[in-house]
Amino acid sequence: MAIKLVTIDEIADFDGQLVKLRGWLYNKRSSGKLHFLQVRDGTGIIQCVVFNGDVSFEEFQLAGRITQEAAIVVHGKVKRDDRSSAGFELAVTTIEVINESAPYPISPKEHGVAFLMENRHLWLRSSRPHAVLKIRNCVIESCREFMANEKFTLVDAPILTPAACEGTTTLFETDYFGETAYLTQSGQLYMEAAAMAFGKVYCLGPTFRAEKSKTRRHLTEFWMMEPEMAYYDLDATINVAEDLVYYIVQSVLQRSKSELELLERDIAPLEAIAKPFPQISYNQAVVNIKNKGNDIEWGADLGADDETVLSEEFSSPVFVHRYPKEIKAFYMKGDPENDKVSLCVDMLAPEGYGEIIGGGQREDDLNVLEERIAEHKLPKEAFEWYLDLRRYGSVPHSGFGMGIERVVGWLCGIRHVRETIPFPRTLQRLYP
Repeated sequence: MAIKLVTIDEIADFDGQLVKLRGWLYNKRSSGKLHFLQVRDGTGIIQCVVFNGDVSFEEFQLAGRITQEAAIVVHGKVKRDDRSSAGFELAVTTIEVINESAPYPISPKEHGVAFLMENRHLWLRSSRPHAVLKIRNCVIESCREFMANEKFTLVDAPILTPAACEGTTTLFETDYFGETAYLTQSGQLYMEAAAMAFGKVYCLGPTFRAEKSKTRRHLTEFWMMEPEMAYYDLDATINVAEDLVYYIVQSVLQRSKSELELLERDIAPLEAIAKPFPQISYNQAVVNIKNKGNDIEWGADLGADDETVLSEEFSSPVFVHRYPKEIKAFYMKGDPENDKVSLCVDMLAPEGYGEIIGGGQREDDLNVLEERIAEHKLPKEAFEWYLDLRRYGSVPHSGFGMGIERVVGWLCGIRHVRETIPFPRTLQRLYP
């Protein structure tokens, strides 16, 4: 009878049985007549015990000389072992090397972040980045589940665009068959068009900002989840953002316990998150920040330090709404009760992780939008299609963008977003 091919995450179902496991050698130690092989296969790590009485002489010698990250296939009997992280170990009966590994640059010793980032293509195999990216996967899965449950339609936004969405100073420019094109800063404008066709839509994909920033919160290429809803005002959008983030937190707590444990993330603050999330106005936020000793004046955007001291007041994410109109994008709708502020909102994560969501109600009046485009010195011809949305059946509509990397960093307890994306792009990193 053929031996069953299994993965490490399903090994518990085969206690006492002979199985076949394919993977890579993660680590190894030897003790006389025993070799202890730590084998990973992408779903987990398990100890495979090679005893010279259970395998051939040649195979025992082979187990002693195989190197870290060699690709191997082992056959063995599954045995319960409560001391191991997997809860089981494999008593090896046969071992085969599929491909040897050259001396591996990332040894079990400590390495600096710069070195690890230079070898990011290999560092992904290590337990910490592996756990972070598994949580990232859970976050993205949760986004898609939530959107499907709420009857949103996925509409993909283009990467190449003819104009700016978030200001002209952070655009990556490229030649497009003799014309100038830009890497997208946001899919929002296209989602507004899609919302007029489908009602509730979202996109989830990469966005690009040529920001010359070296802070722990910034990447030049990052992923955003951007819902847009027809006939939704600011309050309705805040409710969607709140429900989405709460759903993601609960999903990660439920599905990614082992990864959070490996990262030594204190989950008590995540478990304490409850709805409704607190809401404060920008005006009140400025007062609170000043009271904490930070130097900020009305009209200035909140900096990272400002967001940190403000969010420390709350155990759940906090909404800050109605920022000054002058510091927000051209498409933000003004507050009819106060022409100095916009109907916009940011969500700040607790524990000092800062803004994870930004959004608001969009300007739906054609004349006002044309004025705003002129005020921002944007080329009107590039936005004629966007203005068409106000010419043909314009309605109140609203939406937001959620930065995937910032959410992952917060949930994992990681301070720098470069660890929350598989291959980070920063001001000083384009390799690998």
